[in-house]
Amino acid sequence: MKYLFTFALLAICPLWAQQQTPAMNMPGHGSDMQGMPGMDNDDGAAHAMHSMEGHHMDMGPHMKMTPMRALQPGDQEKADKVVQAARRAAEKYSDYKVALADGFKIFMPDRPQKQYHFTNYQYAFEAAFSFNPDRPTSLLYEKNGDGYKLIGVMYTARKTATPEDLDARIPLSIAQWHAHVNLCLPPPDKKQQAWGPNSQFGLHGSITTEAECEDAGGRFMPQIFGWMVHVYPFEQKPENIWSVERQAHEHMD
Repeated sequence: MKYLFTFALLAICPLWAQQQTPAMNMPGHGSDMQGMPGMDNDDGAAHAMHSMEGHHMDMGPHMKMTPMRALQPGDQEKADKVVQAARRAAEKYSDYKVALADGFKIFMPDRPQKQYHFTNYQYAFEAAFSFNPDRPTSLLYEKNGDGYKLIGVMYTARKTATPEDLDARIPLSIAQWHAHVNLCLPPPDKKQQAWGPNSQFGLHGSITTEAECEDAGGRFMPQIFGWMVHVYPFEQKPENIWSVERQAHEHMD
């Protein structure tokens, strides 16, 4: 029943479940690895979060993107309101210590990353059911000396969200949402193979199908976490605010 409950959380809320179950200790990871999403497949979940910024239509077999739609009347105005809300939320947390005091938690602070996610799990849970652009699931920071520099926010939706659901939140003519798919979780004796440039498992792994995963003794997940989209509200040009390329560059090593 515990695992069924965790799976349900992963289905409706991609990030709230991160700290609900114990994670396996991974070399190079600090204590914040404790509480990665889900059951006994926490290695794969951690790998997913670490590589979650790939955001291009041609990002390979582990990334699924929403296709761009034709611009409809009112789309731009709707998207602009989201950007305004994202900017308000971001400005409040320009000092990362304020974010921490307000309940945001740093994901894997001890692992070097191009972009750090400070996640509010209450907001993540709410985002599974409704969209409030004033309450982003995560704040995005770059490391800046001993502190962090705020660069953007992330919104989420449940993994069962339809294109129409996502379009209702942020028009698909403006932004592309992404999801992480075709994940093969390693068996206990091959946990290390979920990391690194030549990994067999995980979201950079060479395994991309359920049959391959079963042959390797792994566990296949068609999709891990829900839908995600990043917004860089301090940028001036629309292509930079919703930049697919920047997200890909920021998240992939």
